Amino acid sequence: PRPASPLAPHKAPEARPPAAPRATRRSPDRALLFAGGLRRASGRAPWTSVHELLECPVCTNSMYPPIHQCQNGHTLCSTCKARVHNRCPTCRQELGDIRCLALEKVAESLELPCKYYSLGCPEIFPYYSKIKHEAMCSFRPYSCPYAGSECSVTGDIPYLVNHLRDDHKVDMHSGCTFNHRYVKSNPREVENATWMLTVFHCFGQYFCLHFEAFQLGMAPVYMAFLRFMGDENEARNYSYSLEVGANGRKMVWEGTPRSVRDSHRKVRDSHDGLLIQRNMALFFSGGDRKELKLRITGRIWKETQTPDGTCVPVLCS
Repeated sequence: PRPASPLAPHKAPEARPPAAPRATRRSPDRALLFAGGLRRASGRAPWTSVHELLECPVCTNSMYPPIHQCQNGHTLCSTCKARVHNRCPTCRQELGDIRCLALEKVAESLELPCKYYSLGCPEIFPYYSKIKHEAMCSFRPYSCPYAGSECSVTGDIPYLVNHLRDDHKVDMHSGCTFNHRYVKSNPREVENATWMLTVFHCFGQYFCLHFEAFQLGMAPVYMAFLRFMGDENEARNYSYSLEVGANGRKMVWEGTPRSVRDSHRKVRDSHDGLLIQRNMALFFSGGDRKELKLRITGRIWKETQTPDGTCVPVLCS
């Protein structure tokens, strides 16, 4: 008989390096899928159900850990837990210190589109950084810049320009220079402080010229300033000057227009503009100093760089 052949030694298979993760391009639909699966409701955006799931029933803001729940499973945010005196606002049961860990895990795993996606924002963010982005998103709508009333209208710039013209009857001008006269019969009054808003169109952009009176200390002061209808980073491309004077005296202000993202009250309270004390305003008005008559001139320009590196101001044509 043939002798038995010795057993060949067993050779372990070579270990293979783990495959590198494949880069995938996330779409809004893909980003919204998580364990358990969310189905798209008919006629609704796919993230609507997720947003409602993470919405606090008390303040309606998005909930972030720690997310609390009662014994019946009703959830609310940690800020509102203190406000409702440890009672569930839905079933009135005592809340205790129960955390909704499942919902917190869902929040950690989510990636959602910016809420301004319908206005053009293409970004998708982890749930925790989404709100921070939305507060500064360049696609978020602008608030109406009209200062004479608490107007709640929002929209993009073309919409707001039409709104100012048609609903607030604001004067519209083309060109980058202006010459305005402001007259008030009783300069001691500061009621209805916002006197005028004028919109200028130049360089393909829109600018709001404000002139108002307000109380500063014991006496009224008068202020003129310019706001740019766009974001702050665009506003920095422009400069403006304002000048008021009479009787051989004048005051000049030069600065950068503020974005309408800053409310007119914020700009006014920062004194970022041409500020005229009442006595000086009456001096410029002339006459018996019982009537305010101010003529304010100004211009808007954009600096451009020449081939030799010199910055030259350019007025619109």
